[in-house]
Amino acid sequence: MGEDEEQRKPVVVQTSQITPRKVPFTEEESLQALFLELHGEMTMFVGRAEDAVIAISNYRLHIRFKESVVNIPLLLIESVECRDMVQLLLTCKDCKVIRCRFSTFEQCQEWLKRLACAVRPSPRLEEFFSFIFHACCAEMCSLEKEQRVQHCQPGDHVTLRFVNEVQRMGFDMQKAWRITKINKKYRLCSSYPEQLLVPAWVTDTELESVATFRSWKRFPAVVYRHQSTGAVISRCAQPEVSWWGWRSADDEHLIQSIARACTMDTGSRSTESSNVAQLSAVYFGQLYPGSYLCDLHVQKLLILDARSYAAAVANRAKGGGCEYPEYYPNCEVVFMGMANIHSIRRSFHSLRLLCTQMPDPTNWLSALEGTKWLQHLSLLIKAALLVANAVDRDHRPVLVHCSDGWDRTPQIVALSKILLDPYYRTIEGFQVLVEMEWLDFGHKFADRCGHGENWEDINERCPVFMQWLDSVHQLQRQFPCCFEFNEAFLVKLVQHTYSCLFGTFLCNSRREREERRIQERTCSVWSLLRPNNPAFHNVLYSAHSEAYCVLYTGSCDGM
Repeated sequence: MGEDEEQRKPVVVQTSQITPRKVPFTEEESLQALFLELHGEMTMFVGRAEDAVIAISNYRLHIRFKESVVNIPLLLIESVECRDMVQLLLTCKDCKVIRCRFSTFEQCQEWLKRLACAVRPSPRLEEFFSFIFHACCAEMCSLEKEQRVQHCQPGDHVTLRFVNEVQRMGFDMQKAWRITKINKKYRLCSSYPEQLLVPAWVTDTELESVATFRSWKRFPAVVYRHQSTGAVISRCAQPEVSWWGWRSADDEHLIQSIARACTMDTGSRSTESSNVAQLSAVYFGQLYPGSYLCDLHVQKLLILDARSYAAAVANRAKGGGCEYPEYYPNCEVVFMGMANIHSIRRSFHSLRLLCTQMPDPTNWLSALEGTKWLQHLSLLIKAALLVANAVDRDHRPVLVHCSDGWDRTPQIVALSKILLDPYYRTIEGFQVLVEMEWLDFGHKFADRCGHGENWEDINERCPVFMQWLDSVHQLQRQFPCCFEFNEAFLVKLVQHTYSCLFGTFLCNSRREREERRIQERTCSVWSLLRPNNPAFHNVLYSAHSEAYCVLYTGSCDGM
C-alpha cells in the first residue's frame, strides 16, 4: 500500500482512548442532567444559581432559567468575569452577553473558576470536542461505512467543488485557461489550494517568479468567470515593492495575461468581436508572451486594493506596497479604504458593549453609528458592488487583494460572487463558496476565532468571517426572495464557526487540515446545514426569478 493510500485510510478512534467517562459533580443530589447529551458529551458540573439551574459539560454551558434556556458552546465564550460580587458576566464571540446571579460570593467564585478553566482551548487539537463527537458517532452508528461517511461529511457538490465550478462557469480550458499543479502538496504556497486557474500560456516557471514577488507567495489566481461577459475575478496578496520600488516583469505579464485570456473566452459577446480579440490575444500572448498588449478589445483590468492608499504606501516599510499604474499598462488601481483587523475588532467590541447596555431611545442610533460597524459593512458592500459592476456591466476583469489576501480579500470576492451569481445564493452554492474562498484560500480561522494553538494572541483575533456573514444578511434583507437559505442558517453558521463541534473551521489552512486529517476525523458543519433541511429554507425564495440574476444593492448610494 502506497503512502497516499495509507494516509487516506479512515481513522477509527475508540472513545475510551480519548476521554474516560466521569460521574458529574452535583451540588445537590436532586439535581439531574438538564439536557440531552450529544454523542461523547459528558456533564461535569451541575449546580443551582439564584434564579436558574446551571451545568457544564465538556462541550457546552447550559443554564435553565424560569422562562428561558441558554445553550452556549464553551469555545464560543470569549471571557468570564465576576460583577457585583454575585453575578457572572459571560461575553461571547458572536456578540451574545449572558448574566447569571448566585446566592453567595463564594458560590459565584467557584463557578467562575470552573468556567474560566472550561473555556480555555486545549493545547492539543485532538482534544477538541469535534474529535470526540465524531469518534462516538462512528462507534454508535450502525450504518455501513459509506452511509456513515455521507452522514457526517458534506455532499459531492462540496468535495468535488473545484472541478464542478470550472465546468459550471464555462472556462475555455483549450485556449485561454489551464489548471496548474505548481502547488501540488502545497510546495509553493502553504496557504493556497493545490489546484489553481491561470492563463494558459503562463508557465509554472513564471508563476514561481511571481510568487516570490507577492506576500506569502500568494500570486494572482483566477477564482470566478462571468458566464455572459467572460470577465474574471482574480485574487492575490500585495506585491512586495518595498521602499526600493522593486518590480517584477513576470508579475506584470501575468496580470496582463489575465486580461488577454478574457478576450479569448468572451462568453456571449458578439462572435466577430470575439474572434478578432482571440486572434489578437493568441498572437500577442503565445507568440510574444513577454510583450504587453495594448489592444482595443482588451478591457482595462481593475486592480481593487481593499486598503487605503496611505495604508498601502505605509506597508512599503515592511516590504509590501501596491501596484504602480505605469508598470501595469491597461490597468486601473482603486483603493477602497477598508479597515484592518485591529480596527474591525475594536468596532465589534464597541458594538457588543452597546448591546449589553440598557437602550436609550434618544441616542441609541448615534451610539450605534459611533461603533462604526455599519460603516465597515457599507465599505465592504461598496467594494463588492464595484467588482460586480466591473465584471457584469463593463465586461472588465478584476484583481482583488489587501495586504496578505486572507481577510478583506475573501470578504470582497465572496460577496461579489453572491451579487453576480444566483448559484451562490442557494444553500448548495453557498457551501461551495465558503469552502473555496475562505477555507481553500487560507483564511486563518484558528487565529481569528481564538481556538488554535495561538489562541492567547488577542491581536490575531477578529470576527472577519462573521462580519462577512453580516453583510450577506444585509443583502438578504434587501432581496428577501433571492436567497434559498434563511437567517437561521446564518446564525447557526456563526455559532459553529466558533463551537468546534465540527472540524470545518479548525486550523488556519487547507494544508494544515489535511496534515491533521480533519475531514476524516471530524464531522462537517455542512452535514447539519444540508440543502434538504427545511429548518434553513427561506419560504420566500423564488428560484425562477430572472429579475434578480445580478443583485445591485442601493445601500451605498451617495458614498
